[in-house]
Amino acid sequence: MTTAESLRTSDAAPAEAGGGRRLRLILLACCLGQFMNVLDASVVNVALPSIGAELGFAPTRLNWVNNAYTIAVCGFLLLGGRFADLFGQRRVFLAGVALFTLASSVGGMADDPATLVLARAFQGLGAAVMAPATLTVLGTTFTAPGARARAFGMWSVVSGAAGAVGVLAGGLITEWFSWRWILLVNVPIGLLLFALVRWVVPETPGSGAGRRALDVPGAVTVTAGLMAVAYGIAESHTYGWGSSHVLGALGAGVVLLVLFLLIQAKFAASPLVPLAVFRNRSVSSANLVAFFSIAALFSTFYFFTLTLQQVLGYSPLRTGLSYLPLSLGIAFGGWGVSRLVPRTGPRPVLITGLALSAVGLLWLSRIGEHSAYTTGVLGPALLLGFGMGGVLNATTNAATAGLPPRQAGLASGLLNTTRQLGSAIGLVALAAVSAARTETALGGGGTLPQALVSGYGLALAGAAVFCLAGLLAALAVPSRNALD
Repeated sequence: MTTAESLRTSDAAPAEAGGGRRLRLILLACCLGQFMNVLDASVVNVALPSIGAELGFAPTRLNWVNNAYTIAVCGFLLLGGRFADLFGQRRVFLAGVALFTLASSVGGMADDPATLVLARAFQGLGAAVMAPATLTVLGTTFTAPGARARAFGMWSVVSGAAGAVGVLAGGLITEWFSWRWILLVNVPIGLLLFALVRWVVPETPGSGAGRRALDVPGAVTVTAGLMAVAYGIAESHTYGWGSSHVLGALGAGVVLLVLFLLIQAKFAASPLVPLAVFRNRSVSSANLVAFFSIAALFSTFYFFTLTLQQVLGYSPLRTGLSYLPLSLGIAFGGWGVSRLVPRTGPRPVLITGLALSAVGLLWLSRIGEHSAYTTGVLGPALLLGFGMGGVLNATTNAATAGLPPRQAGLASGLLNTTRQLGSAIGLVALAAVSAARTETALGGGGTLPQALVSGYGLALAGAAVFCLAGLLAALAVPSRNALD
Protein backbone atom coordinates (compact mmCIF):
# COMPACT_ATOMS: atom_id res chain seq x y z
CA MET A 1 0.00 0.00 0.00
CA THR A 2 1.37 3.45 -0.93
CA THR A 3 1.60 6.35 1.47
CA ALA A 4 -1.28 8.07 -0.25
CA GLU A 5 -3.45 4.97 0.01
CA SER A 6 -2.62 4.45 3.65
CA LEU A 7 -3.70 8.00 4.48
CA ARG A 8 -6.82 7.95 2.33
CA THR A 9 -10.07 7.39 4.22
CA SER A 10 -13.59 6.73 3.05
CA ASP A 11 -14.94 9.51 5.28
CA ALA A 12 -12.63 12.24 4.00
CA ALA A 13 -14.64 13.13 0.92
CA PRO A 14 -13.36 16.70 0.50
CA ALA A 15 -9.76 15.55 0.56
CA GLU A 16 -10.44 12.47 -1.54
CA ALA A 17 -11.61 14.60 -4.42
CA GLY A 18 -8.05 15.65 -5.15
CA GLY A 19 -6.51 12.21 -4.70
CA GLY A 20 -3.47 11.06 -2.78
CA ARG A 21 -1.31 14.05 -3.67
CA ARG A 22 -3.90 16.39 -2.19
CA LEU A 23 -3.93 14.41 1.05
CA ARG A 24 -0.17 14.66 1.34
CA LEU A 25 -0.32 18.41 0.74
CA ILE A 26 -3.01 18.86 3.41
CA LEU A 27 -0.82 16.97 5.85
CA LEU A 28 2.16 19.11 4.82
CA ALA A 29 0.19 22.34 5.37
CA CYS A 30 -0.93 21.30 8.85
CA CYS A 31 2.54 20.16 9.88
CA LEU A 32 4.18 23.30 8.50
CA GLY A 33 1.73 25.50 10.39
CA GLN A 34 2.38 23.66 13.64
CA PHE A 35 6.13 23.73 13.02
CA MET A 36 6.03 27.54 12.75
CA ASN A 37 4.03 27.81 15.96
CA VAL A 38 6.25 25.62 18.12
CA LEU A 39 9.52 26.78 16.56
CA ASP A 40 8.74 30.39 17.38
CA ALA A 41 8.18 29.54 21.02
CA SER A 42 11.78 28.29 21.39
CA VAL A 43 13.89 29.82 18.62
CA VAL A 44 14.09 33.23 20.31
CA ASN A 45 15.72 31.94 23.52
CA VAL A 46 19.27 31.72 22.15
CA ALA A 47 18.98 35.21 20.62
CA LEU A 48 17.72 37.05 23.71
CA PRO A 49 21.12 38.52 24.69
CA SER A 50 21.61 39.92 21.17
CA ILE A 51 18.07 41.32 21.11
CA GLY A 52 18.50 42.98 24.50
CA ALA A 53 21.83 44.56 23.52
CA GLU A 54 20.63 45.95 20.18
CA LEU A 55 17.21 47.27 21.24
CA GLY A 56 18.18 48.42 24.73
CA PHE A 57 15.89 46.21 26.82
CA ALA A 58 16.07 46.63 30.58
CA PRO A 59 17.44 43.35 32.01
CA THR A 60 14.22 42.65 33.96
CA ARG A 61 12.05 43.27 30.88
CA LEU A 62 13.85 41.12 28.32
CA ASN A 63 11.78 38.07 29.28
CA TRP A 64 8.74 39.86 27.80
CA VAL A 65 9.97 38.96 24.33
CA ASN A 66 8.82 35.43 25.24
CA ASN A 67 6.13 36.30 27.78
CA ALA A 68 4.08 38.36 25.31
CA TYR A 69 3.94 35.39 22.94
CA THR A 70 3.12 32.85 25.65
CA ILE A 71 0.39 34.95 27.29
CA ALA A 72 -1.38 35.59 23.98
CA VAL A 73 -1.22 31.91 23.01
CA CYS A 74 -2.51 30.74 26.40
CA GLY A 75 -5.33 33.26 26.41
CA PHE A 76 -6.71 32.73 22.93
CA LEU A 77 -6.19 29.02 22.18
CA LEU A 78 -9.62 27.88 23.34
CA LEU A 79 -11.29 30.69 21.43
CA GLY A 80 -9.17 29.94 18.38
CA GLY A 81 -10.23 26.30 18.48
CA ARG A 82 -13.87 27.27 18.66
CA PHE A 83 -13.51 29.65 15.72
CA ALA A 84 -12.54 26.73 13.47
CA ASP A 85 -15.76 24.94 14.42
CA LEU A 86 -17.98 28.00 13.98
CA PHE A 87 -16.59 29.81 10.96
CA GLY A 88 -14.89 27.10 8.88
CA GLN A 89 -11.48 25.50 9.17
CA ARG A 90 -9.83 26.94 6.06
CA ARG A 91 -11.00 30.50 6.70
CA VAL A 92 -9.67 30.43 10.26
CA PHE A 93 -6.44 28.69 9.24
CA LEU A 94 -5.78 31.41 6.65
CA ALA A 95 -6.52 34.18 9.15
CA GLY A 96 -4.05 32.71 11.63
CA VAL A 97 -1.31 32.33 9.01
CA ALA A 98 -1.82 35.90 7.75
CA LEU A 99 -1.69 37.43 11.24
CA PHE A 100 1.34 35.36 12.26
CA THR A 101 3.24 36.30 9.09
CA LEU A 102 2.44 40.02 9.32
CA ALA A 103 3.43 40.13 13.01
CA SER A 104 6.70 38.34 12.19
CA SER A 105 7.60 40.98 9.61
CA VAL A 106 6.87 43.81 12.07
CA GLY A 107 8.91 42.11 14.80
CA GLY A 108 11.85 41.47 12.52
CA MET A 109 12.02 45.17 11.62
CA ALA A 110 11.37 46.48 15.16
CA ASP A 111 13.76 49.19 16.37
CA ASP A 112 12.48 49.54 19.94
CA PRO A 113 11.41 47.13 22.72
CA ALA A 114 7.72 48.10 22.69
CA THR A 115 7.29 47.33 18.99
CA LEU A 116 8.97 43.94 19.31
CA VAL A 117 6.92 42.93 22.37
CA LEU A 118 3.67 44.00 20.66
CA ALA A 119 4.63 42.09 17.51
CA ARG A 120 5.35 38.99 19.59
CA ALA A 121 1.91 39.29 21.21
CA PHE A 122 0.24 39.38 17.79
CA GLN A 123 2.38 36.43 16.71
CA GLY A 124 0.96 34.57 19.72
CA LEU A 125 -2.57 35.54 18.71
CA GLY A 126 -1.94 34.24 15.19
CA ALA A 127 -0.52 31.01 16.60
CA ALA A 128 -3.53 30.60 18.90
CA VAL A 129 -5.82 30.75 15.87
CA MET A 130 -3.62 28.64 13.60
CA ALA A 131 -2.61 25.79 15.96
CA PRO A 132 -6.12 24.44 16.69
CA ALA A 133 -7.03 24.81 13.03
CA THR A 134 -4.20 22.46 12.02
CA LEU A 135 -5.57 19.70 14.24
CA THR A 136 -9.14 20.42 13.18
CA VAL A 137 -8.20 19.98 9.52
CA LEU A 138 -6.41 16.70 10.25
CA GLY A 139 -9.29 15.41 12.38
CA THR A 140 -11.91 16.12 9.71
CA THR A 141 -9.77 14.89 6.80
CA PHE A 142 -8.28 11.67 8.20
CA THR A 143 -11.07 9.95 10.11
CA ALA A 144 -10.27 6.24 9.73
CA PRO A 145 -8.28 5.03 12.79
CA GLY A 146 -5.13 4.04 10.92
CA ALA A 147 -4.96 7.14 8.75
CA ARG A 148 -5.81 9.35 11.71
CA ALA A 149 -3.04 7.82 13.83
CA ARG A 150 -0.45 8.30 11.08
CA ALA A 151 -1.50 11.89 10.36
CA PHE A 152 -1.55 12.80 14.04
CA GLY A 153 1.74 10.96 14.42
CA MET A 154 3.43 13.18 11.86
CA TRP A 155 1.88 16.30 13.42
CA SER A 156 3.10 15.22 16.86
CA VAL A 157 6.60 14.50 15.57
CA VAL A 158 6.73 18.00 14.12
CA SER A 159 5.42 19.52 17.36
CA GLY A 160 8.02 17.86 19.51
CA ALA A 161 10.97 18.17 17.17
CA ALA A 162 10.30 21.85 16.39
CA GLY A 163 11.07 22.84 19.97
CA ALA A 164 14.48 21.19 19.81
CA VAL A 165 15.14 22.40 16.27
CA GLY A 166 14.36 25.93 17.45
CA VAL A 167 17.41 25.92 19.70
CA LEU A 168 19.62 24.78 16.81
CA ALA A 169 18.10 27.28 14.38
CA GLY A 170 18.36 30.11 16.89
CA GLY A 171 22.06 29.43 17.43
CA LEU A 172 22.84 29.19 13.71
CA ILE A 173 20.87 32.28 12.66
CA THR A 174 22.11 34.45 15.54
CA GLU A 175 25.75 33.45 15.05
CA TRP A 176 25.85 33.62 11.24
CA PHE A 177 23.27 36.32 10.39
CA SER A 178 21.20 38.46 12.75
CA TRP A 179 18.55 37.83 15.39
CA ARG A 180 16.10 39.66 13.10
CA TRP A 181 16.10 36.72 10.67
CA ILE A 182 14.67 34.52 13.42
CA LEU A 183 11.43 36.43 12.80
CA LEU A 184 11.84 37.50 9.17
CA VAL A 185 12.34 33.92 7.98
CA ASN A 186 8.66 33.36 8.86
CA VAL A 187 7.59 35.76 6.10
CA PRO A 188 8.43 33.64 3.01
CA ILE A 189 7.38 30.49 4.85
CA GLY A 190 4.09 32.12 5.85
CA LEU A 191 3.36 33.28 2.30
CA LEU A 192 4.03 29.78 0.99
CA LEU A 193 1.81 28.27 3.68
CA PHE A 194 -1.00 30.75 2.95
CA ALA A 195 -0.99 29.76 -0.71
CA LEU A 196 -0.84 26.06 0.14
CA VAL A 197 -3.77 26.27 2.59
CA ARG A 198 -5.79 28.30 0.11
CA TRP A 199 -5.16 25.70 -2.59
CA VAL A 200 -5.53 22.33 -0.87
CA VAL A 201 -7.39 22.61 2.46
CA PRO A 202 -11.13 21.98 2.06
CA GLU A 203 -13.54 24.36 3.73
CA THR A 204 -16.05 23.15 6.29
CA PRO A 205 -19.46 24.81 6.56
CA GLY A 206 -19.05 25.61 10.28
CA SER A 207 -21.95 25.43 12.66
CA GLY A 208 -24.17 27.59 10.49
CA ALA A 209 -24.89 29.98 13.35
CA GLY A 210 -21.70 32.01 13.10
CA ARG A 211 -21.44 34.73 15.66
CA ARG A 212 -24.86 33.90 17.09
CA ALA A 213 -23.41 30.59 18.30
CA LEU A 214 -20.36 32.20 19.89
CA ASP A 215 -20.54 32.26 23.67
CA VAL A 216 -19.30 35.85 24.14
CA PRO A 217 -19.38 35.95 27.99
CA GLY A 218 -17.59 32.59 28.09
CA ALA A 219 -15.05 33.73 25.51
CA VAL A 220 -14.29 36.93 27.42
CA THR A 221 -13.96 35.28 30.83
CA VAL A 222 -11.83 32.32 29.74
CA THR A 223 -9.53 34.47 27.59
CA ALA A 224 -9.05 37.11 30.28
CA GLY A 225 -8.69 34.41 32.97
CA LEU A 226 -6.05 32.41 31.12
CA MET A 227 -4.14 35.57 30.23
CA ALA A 228 -4.19 36.71 33.87
CA VAL A 229 -2.89 33.34 35.06
CA ALA A 230 -0.18 33.30 32.39
CA TYR A 231 0.77 36.90 33.25
CA GLY A 232 1.05 36.07 36.95
CA ILE A 233 3.25 33.07 36.21
CA ALA A 234 5.46 35.11 33.87
CA GLU A 235 5.93 37.96 36.36
CA SER A 236 6.83 35.62 39.21
CA HIS A 237 10.40 35.70 37.86
CA THR A 238 10.55 39.45 38.49
CA TYR A 239 8.39 40.04 41.57
CA GLY A 240 8.34 36.67 43.36
CA TRP A 241 5.42 34.36 44.09
CA GLY A 242 4.39 36.15 47.30
CA SER A 243 4.13 39.64 45.80
CA SER A 244 0.82 41.44 45.51
CA HIS A 245 1.54 41.91 41.80
CA VAL A 246 1.67 38.17 41.14
CA LEU A 247 -0.99 37.11 43.65
CA GLY A 248 -3.38 39.75 42.31
CA ALA A 249 -3.00 38.50 38.74
CA LEU A 250 -3.35 34.85 39.74
CA GLY A 251 -6.35 35.62 41.97
CA ALA A 252 -8.10 37.55 39.20
CA GLY A 253 -7.39 34.72 36.79
CA VAL A 254 -8.84 32.09 39.12
CA VAL A 255 -12.00 34.17 39.72
CA LEU A 256 -12.51 34.67 35.99
CA LEU A 257 -12.00 30.97 35.25
CA VAL A 258 -14.49 29.98 37.98
CA LEU A 259 -16.95 32.45 36.47
CA PHE A 260 -16.28 30.90 33.05
CA LEU A 261 -17.11 27.42 34.36
CA LEU A 262 -20.31 28.76 35.92
CA ILE A 263 -21.33 30.37 32.62
CA GLN A 264 -20.64 27.12 30.75
CA ALA A 265 -22.61 25.03 33.23
CA LYS A 266 -25.62 27.27 33.83
CA PHE A 267 -26.10 30.15 31.42
CA ALA A 268 -24.58 29.60 27.97
CA ALA A 269 -26.99 28.45 25.29
CA SER A 270 -24.07 27.37 23.08
CA PRO A 271 -21.15 26.94 25.50
CA LEU A 272 -17.64 27.67 24.30
CA VAL A 273 -16.54 24.50 26.12
CA PRO A 274 -19.43 22.07 26.73
CA LEU A 275 -18.40 20.62 30.09
CA ALA A 276 -19.85 17.28 29.04
CA VAL A 277 -16.73 16.82 26.91
CA PHE A 278 -14.83 16.02 30.12
CA ARG A 279 -17.09 13.02 30.70
CA ASN A 280 -15.13 11.47 27.85
CA ARG A 281 -12.44 9.71 29.90
CA SER A 282 -10.05 9.63 26.99
CA VAL A 283 -10.22 13.41 26.55
CA SER A 284 -9.87 14.28 30.24
CA SER A 285 -7.07 11.83 31.03
CA ALA A 286 -5.17 12.63 27.82
CA ASN A 287 -5.20 16.33 28.69
CA LEU A 288 -3.68 15.49 32.07
CA VAL A 289 -0.99 13.46 30.34
CA ALA A 290 -0.38 16.37 27.96
CA PHE A 291 0.00 18.83 30.83
CA PHE A 292 2.65 16.80 32.66
CA SER A 293 4.54 15.55 29.60
CA ILE A 294 4.88 19.00 28.06
CA ALA A 295 5.80 20.46 31.46
CA ALA A 296 8.66 17.96 31.48
CA LEU A 297 9.74 18.36 27.84
CA PHE A 298 9.76 22.15 27.55
CA SER A 299 11.38 22.58 30.96
CA THR A 300 14.07 20.21 29.74
CA PHE A 301 14.75 22.40 26.69
CA TYR A 302 15.49 25.30 29.05
CA PHE A 303 17.61 23.49 31.63
CA PHE A 304 19.37 21.27 29.09
CA THR A 305 20.46 24.42 27.22
CA LEU A 306 21.76 26.03 30.42
CA THR A 307 23.56 22.85 31.42
CA LEU A 308 25.32 22.58 28.08
CA GLN A 309 26.39 26.23 28.02
CA GLN A 310 27.07 27.04 31.67
CA VAL A 311 28.21 23.67 33.03
CA LEU A 312 29.89 22.01 30.05
CA GLY A 313 30.93 25.30 28.42
CA TYR A 314 29.42 24.69 24.98
CA SER A 315 29.05 27.56 22.48
CA PRO A 316 25.55 28.46 21.19
CA LEU A 317 26.30 26.65 17.92
CA ARG A 318 27.59 23.51 19.64
CA THR A 319 24.61 23.65 22.00
CA GLY A 320 22.25 23.68 19.02
CA LEU A 321 24.03 20.77 17.37
CA SER A 322 23.82 18.82 20.64
CA TYR A 323 20.03 18.90 20.28
CA LEU A 324 20.12 16.81 17.09
CA PRO A 325 19.91 13.42 18.91
CA LEU A 326 16.91 14.67 20.90
CA SER A 327 15.22 15.94 17.73
CA LEU A 328 15.90 12.69 15.87
CA GLY A 329 14.68 10.65 18.83
CA ILE A 330 11.39 12.55 18.89
CA ALA A 331 10.99 12.12 15.12
CA PHE A 332 11.70 8.38 15.08
CA GLY A 333 9.74 7.77 18.28
CA GLY A 334 6.65 9.58 17.05
CA TRP A 335 6.68 8.08 13.57
CA GLY A 336 7.66 4.64 14.81
CA VAL A 337 4.54 4.26 16.96
CA SER A 338 2.14 5.71 14.39
CA ARG A 339 1.28 2.22 13.14
CA LEU A 340 1.26 0.81 16.66
CA VAL A 341 -1.34 3.11 18.22
CA PRO A 342 -4.28 1.88 16.07
CA ARG A 343 -3.49 -1.73 17.07
CA THR A 344 -2.74 -1.31 20.78
CA GLY A 345 -4.55 1.91 21.63
CA PRO A 346 -2.71 4.91 23.08
CA ARG A 347 -2.42 3.69 26.70
CA PRO A 348 0.50 1.21 26.33
CA VAL A 349 2.42 3.71 24.20
CA LEU A 350 1.88 6.48 26.75
CA ILE A 351 2.99 4.34 29.68
CA THR A 352 6.09 3.05 27.89
CA GLY A 353 7.04 6.46 26.50
CA LEU A 354 6.69 8.25 29.83
CA ALA A 355 8.71 5.56 31.60
CA LEU A 356 11.52 5.88 29.03
CA SER A 357 11.40 9.67 29.30
CA ALA A 358 11.65 9.55 33.10
CA VAL A 359 14.71 7.29 32.89
CA GLY A 360 16.32 9.58 30.31
CA LEU A 361 15.72 12.66 32.47
CA LEU A 362 17.11 11.03 35.59
CA TRP A 363 20.18 10.12 33.55
CA LEU A 364 20.50 13.72 32.30
CA SER A 365 20.19 15.02 35.86
CA ARG A 366 23.53 13.37 36.68
CA ILE A 367 25.55 15.51 34.22
CA GLY A 368 28.60 17.04 35.91
CA GLU A 369 31.33 19.50 35.01
CA HIS A 370 33.48 16.80 33.43
CA SER A 371 30.80 14.66 31.75
CA ALA A 372 31.62 13.46 28.25
CA TYR A 373 29.08 14.07 25.50
CA THR A 374 28.81 10.42 24.48
CA THR A 375 28.15 9.10 27.99
CA GLY A 376 26.46 12.04 29.70
CA VAL A 377 24.37 13.60 26.92
CA LEU A 378 23.90 11.39 23.86
CA GLY A 379 22.34 8.34 25.54
CA PRO A 380 19.77 10.14 27.72
CA ALA A 381 18.88 12.55 24.90
CA LEU A 382 18.02 9.66 22.57
CA LEU A 383 16.05 7.90 25.31
CA LEU A 384 14.10 11.04 26.17
CA GLY A 385 13.46 11.86 22.52
CA PHE A 386 12.22 8.40 21.58
CA GLY A 387 9.95 8.23 24.64
CA MET A 388 8.50 11.71 24.15
CA GLY A 389 7.94 11.13 20.43
CA GLY A 390 5.64 8.24 21.24
CA VAL A 391 3.90 10.21 24.01
CA LEU A 392 3.17 13.18 21.76
CA ASN A 393 1.68 10.90 19.10
CA ALA A 394 -0.50 8.87 21.46
CA THR A 395 -1.66 11.90 23.47
CA THR A 396 -2.99 13.64 20.37
CA ASN A 397 -4.93 10.53 19.37
CA ALA A 398 -6.38 9.99 22.84
CA ALA A 399 -7.33 13.65 23.36
CA THR A 400 -9.44 13.74 20.20
CA ALA A 401 -10.95 10.23 20.37
CA GLY A 402 -14.65 9.60 20.60
CA LEU A 403 -15.75 13.16 19.70
CA PRO A 404 -17.95 14.15 16.74
CA PRO A 405 -16.30 16.13 13.90
CA ARG A 406 -18.09 19.33 14.96
CA GLN A 407 -16.08 19.29 18.20
CA ALA A 408 -12.69 18.73 16.56
CA GLY A 409 -11.72 22.37 17.04
CA LEU A 410 -12.82 22.28 20.68
CA ALA A 411 -10.68 19.21 21.39
CA SER A 412 -7.74 20.76 19.55
CA GLY A 413 -8.05 24.01 21.48
CA LEU A 414 -8.27 22.16 24.80
CA LEU A 415 -5.18 20.08 24.04
CA ASN A 416 -3.11 23.03 22.90
CA THR A 417 -4.20 25.15 25.87
CA THR A 418 -3.29 22.33 28.26
CA ARG A 419 0.14 22.03 26.63
CA GLN A 420 0.80 25.77 26.82
CA LEU A 421 -0.16 25.94 30.49
CA GLY A 422 1.93 22.85 31.20
CA SER A 423 5.01 24.39 29.58
CA ALA A 424 4.58 27.69 31.46
CA ILE A 425 3.74 26.27 34.88
CA GLY A 426 6.30 23.48 34.65
CA LEU A 427 9.14 25.83 33.74
CA VAL A 428 8.32 28.36 36.46
CA ALA A 429 7.99 25.67 39.13
CA LEU A 430 11.26 23.97 38.23
CA ALA A 431 13.06 27.32 37.84
CA ALA A 432 12.09 28.21 41.41
CA VAL A 433 13.29 24.82 42.71
CA SER A 434 16.53 25.09 40.75
CA ALA A 435 17.27 28.63 41.93
CA ALA A 436 16.69 27.68 45.56
CA ARG A 437 19.02 24.68 45.29
CA THR A 438 21.71 26.78 43.57
CA GLU A 439 21.56 29.48 46.26
CA THR A 440 21.75 26.87 49.00
CA ALA A 441 24.79 25.27 47.37
CA LEU A 442 26.53 28.65 47.04
CA GLY A 443 25.72 29.50 50.65
CA GLY A 444 27.27 26.21 51.72
CA GLY A 445 30.61 27.16 50.22
CA GLY A 446 30.32 25.43 46.86
CA THR A 447 31.77 26.92 43.68
CA LEU A 448 29.47 28.41 41.04
CA PRO A 449 29.87 25.44 38.63
CA GLN A 450 29.10 23.02 41.48
CA ALA A 451 26.05 25.05 42.49
CA LEU A 452 24.78 25.16 38.91
CA VAL A 453 25.24 21.40 38.53
CA SER A 454 23.22 20.89 41.70
CA GLY A 455 20.42 23.29 40.71
CA TYR A 456 20.05 22.19 37.11
CA GLY A 457 20.32 18.53 38.08
CA LEU A 458 17.46 18.93 40.55
CA ALA A 459 15.34 20.64 37.89
CA LEU A 460 15.91 17.78 35.42
CA ALA A 461 15.04 15.28 38.14
CA GLY A 462 11.87 17.32 38.75
CA ALA A 463 11.03 16.96 35.06
CA ALA A 464 11.32 13.19 35.54
CA VAL A 465 8.76 13.48 38.35
CA PHE A 466 6.42 15.25 35.91
CA CYS A 467 6.81 12.26 33.60
CA LEU A 468 5.87 9.88 36.40
CA ALA A 469 2.79 11.99 37.20
CA GLY A 470 1.85 11.79 33.52
CA LEU A 471 2.33 8.02 33.65
CA LEU A 472 -0.20 7.80 36.49
CA ALA A 473 -2.66 9.85 34.44
CA ALA A 474 -2.04 7.56 31.45
CA LEU A 475 -3.36 4.61 33.45
CA ALA A 476 -6.81 6.24 33.21
CA VAL A 477 -6.75 6.42 29.39
CA PRO A 478 -9.28 3.89 28.06
CA SER A 479 -8.12 0.70 26.41
CA ARG A 480 -8.20 0.27 22.64
CA ASN A 481 -11.57 -1.50 22.75
CA ALA A 482 -13.12 1.35 24.71
CA LEU A 483 -11.92 3.87 22.08
CA ASP A 484 -13.27 1.89 19.11
